[in-house]
Amino acid sequence: MTMAEGRIDTGPVKKETGIRHLFAAASYSLAGARRLLGEAAFRHELIAFAVVMGVFALVGATFFQFVAMAILFLLMMAFEAINTAIEEIVDRVSPEISQMGKHAKDLGSFAVFCLIVANAVYAAYVMIVAVMA
Repeated sequence: MTMAEGRIDTGPVKKETGIRHLFAAASYSLAGARRLLGEAAFRHELIAFAVVMGVFALVGATFFQFVAMAILFLLMMAFEAINTAIEEIVDRVSPEISQMGKHAKDLGSFAVFCLIVANAVYAAYVMIVAVMA
């Protein structure tokens, strides 16, 4: 296959060990983060997170509340990455529209939606509690 078809055939993959493995894993993670930044939904989530953290600072949220929000956001990032991976695999394996592919994409999207709701509910809770205090 060619690069235009979405795959580069480089032969067998050499597995790194020791400290090289750590650096290789970090570079793969950074590549994944760069890929995720290509998703408009993820960029919107990043903006929402920045806004929420700013509002937390304004309302005097506690350190624990900042940490909990950051953890929820990291989970959402992870689910967004998994959802994007599912979409890419489905598009590669089944470029035609299929019910199974649609279900896989819909389920990944629902997982992300659940975490968006969890993030929004927690953020609203912290803001309401802070304003009422």
